[in-house]
Amino acid sequence: MPSISHRGTVMPASPIRRLVPFAEQAKNKGIKVFHLNIGQPDIKTPQVALEAMHSLDLNVIEYGHSAGRESYIKKLSAYYKTKGININTDQLMITTGGSEAISLAFLSCLDVGDEVIVPEPFYANYYGFASSTGVKVVPLSSDIDTSFALPSFSEIEKLITDRTRAIFICNPNNPTGYLYSREELEQLKDIVKRHDLYLLSDEVYSEFCYDGAQHISIMELEGLEDHTVMIDSVSKRYSECGLRIGMLLSRNPRIIETALKFAQARLCPPTLGQIAAEASLETPEEYFRETNVEYNKRRNFLIERLNRIPGVFSPMPKGAFYTVARLPVDDADKFCQWVLSDFSYNNQTVMMAPASGFYITPGKGTKEVRIAYVLNIDDLAAAIDILERALEAYPNRCLD
Repeated sequence: MPSISHRGTVMPASPIRRLVPFAEQAKNKGIKVFHLNIGQPDIKTPQVALEAMHSLDLNVIEYGHSAGRESYIKKLSAYYKTKGININTDQLMITTGGSEAISLAFLSCLDVGDEVIVPEPFYANYYGFASSTGVKVVPLSSDIDTSFALPSFSEIEKLITDRTRAIFICNPNNPTGYLYSREELEQLKDIVKRHDLYLLSDEVYSEFCYDGAQHISIMELEGLEDHTVMIDSVSKRYSECGLRIGMLLSRNPRIIETALKFAQARLCPPTLGQIAAEASLETPEEYFRETNVEYNKRRNFLIERLNRIPGVFSPMPKGAFYTVARLPVDDADKFCQWVLSDFSYNNQTVMMAPASGFYITPGKGTKEVRIAYVLNIDDLAAAIDILERALEAYPNRCLD
């Protein structure tokens, strides 16, 4: 029997979706499952996008340009300028989701065996993208007890080797909700310039910042034109995860030229998705204000409820719509599976993402879970009630 490739063998399974079979088994038993494991917003997609899809008048859905539809790119360039990001049409390209944008960035900026420093915990699929492109992820550890703040910048420089090519951040962060300050970004800028590195930034949650905090893009940093690559997406901003439309931005022409060569191999990004995404640029500002208010309410409710449960701790996230919570259990992976397979309350249970899958440092995150506050407050309340009852019943509960 032929062997599976080494690349396929080391490719990690998604910790976000690993427990899906147990959730399906629970549903087959008639148990309702509250999904706190995945960042699928329940906010309605903008009406302008839905109307654009309903009013389509096409006889043929054709191939498009590998960099994306010209009309969409022009409107995106204008959109980013309103956000303080002065970007030209030849400095951005459309991708098949933010996922492809990350893969193209790795393929364009790093060779097999090169290293990228990533603060952990990080979005689990980053490790998958790195594995599939032959890039080594070097974790920069942060800790729940310090609200996942970055360690001193001297610690970052200790990780830099002759194979380091990039630093990769997510701002605001998935899974922690951490939001980088301008001072932190300026310090990262100094490190990047001093060591001649790339600075990659996943900014798909830029619309979701709380407590008066403002998102600052790496594209706003002066003097880094040849070093920065920004990843964006419509998935969270417009609640359009299924469109699979993302963006890759860089003022370094060689990066865009190189990424486009890889993109040509997949021909073009989704045409129908681009049509809906282009229409979404006409979404009224009120949509974003209302969405932000809603997520802020959910965040405040969730964190207050979590921290009332004996033995549970979760810091207050400053952005995105996730939090990491430490639970009084022996092993969060086992607990999350047990909650789905062996526990229900009022014929309901809850699905969470074990946080160990968001770390690559052995032993980190084993008692933590990521929770996405993408459900309305009534459902969040029911889900946290279930979590509290499950912790009371769990045989391997370990209160200090």
